[in-house]
Order: sequence, then C-alpha cells, then structure tokens
Amino acid sequence: MKENLKLHVEEVEAILNEFLSEEKGVYYERVIDSMRYSFFAGGKRLRPMMMLESYRMFGGKDLAVIKPYMAALEMIHTYSLIHDDLPAMDNDDYRRGRLTNHKQFDEATAILAGDGLLNNAFEVVANAMVVTASAGNCELLKKQTKALQVLANKAGVYGMIGGQVADIEAEKKADATREELLFIHENKTAALIRAALTIGAILAGASEEDIMKMEQIGYNVGVAFQIQDDILDKIGDEALLGKPVGSDEKNEKTTYVTLEGLEKAQEDQKQLSEEAISMMNEITAEKVFLKDLIISLVNREK
Repeated sequence: MKENLKLHVEEVEAILNEFLSEEKGVYYERVIDSMRYSFFAGGKRLRPMMMLESYRMFGGKDLAVIKPYMAALEMIHTYSLIHDDLPAMDNDDYRRGRLTNHKQFDEATAILAGDGLLNNAFEVVANAMVVTASAGNCELLKKQTKALQVLANKAGVYGMIGGQVADIEAEKKADATREELLFIHENKTAALIRAALTIGAILAGASEEDIMKMEQIGYNVGVAFQIQDDILDKIGDEALLGKPVGSDEKNEKTTYVTLEGLEKAQEDQKQLSEEAISMMNEITAEKVFLKDLIISLVNREK
C-alpha cells in the first residue's frame, strides 16, 4: 500500500503543479509567492486524491474534467491551514517541518494569501465551466454546476468555516458536549472529505443514490479520522507522529477521548470505519485503491 500510495501522491502532485503558476509582477509577486509557499509545501494530498479516485470509481476517464476541482479543493484546504496557523487562531510557528506562512512572510501577507487561494479556487472552477459552456456541453455543465454548489457549501459557513467557529467557541468553555464535538468533527474535518468523494461521483455521472452514499462515507471517514487523531494524541508513538503526545491534555482541550474515554473512542472509531467500508462494498464499481486508502487513513499510526 505504501508504494502504491506514493505513486498516487506523485500523480496528484503533477496535476496540482498545472495550477497556480509562478507569475511575477511588481505589485502581486509577494502574495503569489506566499500562496505558492503553502500550496506546494507537500502534505498527504488526501482530498484531491480521494476526489480523483471517486471520479475513477464511477467510470470517470477524462482527467481534464476533474483536475480543476482537485486543485480548487486543495487550494481551499491550504487557505484554511494558513488561517488556522495565524496568531488569532492556533498561533503556530511550524507546519510540516517548516515555518508557517505568517512566520515566513508576515501576518497581513498570510491573511491575503489565504484569501487569494480561496478566490483562486473558484476562479479555476469558473474557467473550466466557461470552456464547457463555450463547447455547448450542457450535460457536463450541469454536473460542474452541481459540483460547484457542493464545493461552496462544504467550504462555507454550513461546512468547514462553521466547524472552525464551533471549535473556537468550544475552547472558551470548561467542557464541550458530545454533540458539540461531533458537530466540529463533522464540519471542520469531514466537510472537505465529503466534498472530495461527492464531487468525484457527481462529475463521473454517478446515480443520486450513490452520490448520497459517498457523502455519508465521507462523513464516517472524516469523523473517524479526527477521532483517530485524538486517540493518537493519547497513546500514539512519538517517533512515528513526529510530535509529542499528550498535547491535548496539556492544553486542557476537550477531545473525543477526554469526553468518552479511550476505550469508547476506539469502539466508535472502529464502528464508523466499518460502516464506511460496508457502504463502499454496496456500490457496484471498481474501488480497490479508494477502499484501501480509506482503511489506511482511519487505521493510521501517524
């Protein structure tokens, strides 16, 4: 799986490199450098990878259709990380082993770089839709419009941003409820995973029933992914994680583990994961790599 995953990451990286070119200009060179600094900082590229594999699973073959949405989703994910690291949010100095954007550049530039990536994401998708409209391909344009709606919704107030707001509010409380914690996980973490799997299915022309299943799978995987994060912070191997364990407890942060206990967290994570795989098996499509990817995600040790 490790070697197969490496090949898929390389494929996604090659696709992302087609976007956000290294333009130079007296007035906007710095902000573009800042955008590229974070966008090309590496990472697992899980969301665009899952989108691509969902697209392929339902018979999608024309990569030109899915590429703009892959890039757009990763741009949105990257902007959220830039803003998460800001002093007003998590106030982090390092990400992926190097200085965070606001430390490498400055706070104002980092804010604008995040804004730039968010706007560029929708510009990339809009450009693709203009090409489709010019070609008179109404069926594809309908799929692209639906996919755009999903992208905007999952990235917005009723998705990722809403989850981030709830997370900030939860930090002000002595303790968060299970309902609040699940809302945060569902939106802050799972929203873009749901978008990835759903958009891939939509653009490939999957049935409404299968699209709904992919969204539910995205929910299960996203929440299980976050619970596993909480579990690893409690009992993970520091050598594998590359960071100290126990930081959540040290910071008095309410997590699924502190709320439900380690054993219950492990049970719930396993149940969510098994449900996701069970739903995958109900879909009559080629899904070997996507299924293996989901299993590796929810069972990861780092």
